[in-house]
Amino acid sequence: MNKFFKSLAIAVMAISAVGCCSEKQCGEACSKEEAVKEVIMTRRSIRDYKEEPVCREQMAKVLEAGIYAPSAMNMQTWAVRVVDNKEFIDGVTAIAVAQHPKMAEQPGFRNIFRNAPTVAFVACPEESYSGEYDCGLLSQNMMLEAWSMGIGSCCLGSVVPIMNSEEAKPYLERLQLPEGYKLLVGIAFGYPAQEIPVAPERDASKAYYIE
Repeated sequence: MNKFFKSLAIAVMAISAVGCCSEKQCGEACSKEEAVKEVIMTRRSIRDYKEEPVCREQMAKVLEAGIYAPSAMNMQTWAVRVVDNKEFIDGVTAIAVAQHPKMAEQPGFRNIFRNAPTVAFVACPEESYSGEYDCGLLSQNMMLEAWSMGIGSCCLGSVVPIMNSEEAKPYLERLQLPEGYKLLVGIAFGYPAQEIPVAPERDASKAYYIE
């Protein structure tokens, strides 16, 4: 009988230990969920930045978060090139303004990347069936990681036709994209120089279960 009670006591202690561990794990999981959700819910597209380029150590973390995004069959069909060279950014801006003069009339206009001092150009293979989706996931990871460090961002599809124009060909070549790749988007990164916008109301009716 003594052996029975000893065994029972050991079992109760083991269950208690598991219970404590589970409670701790639950607390950690909830904490992580709250942190992740806060980044997702508070991130906004920023359209004006301070002139200081994003610290390269921080951009390294942004890039790491990007390349850890999922991709079809883990093919990682992306190519990312980061530019924080003012001469490059100003050169592309000059071409854009020559093509669209009214652009420079915007208040506070400094460059076509919403005044961002750092730009990530994202590309994928022209023939890839999943490349655009893969790069979308990569881009979102990068923007969320950036926001968690106080770095703003904005996806800029409008810069693609400018970069693909004949006048900007030397700048596109400087990106050294792999052969057969197409430029998908430019992502502005920088420290916000504006108040953080309020999130527009979302239409929850667009997402629901099908029974």
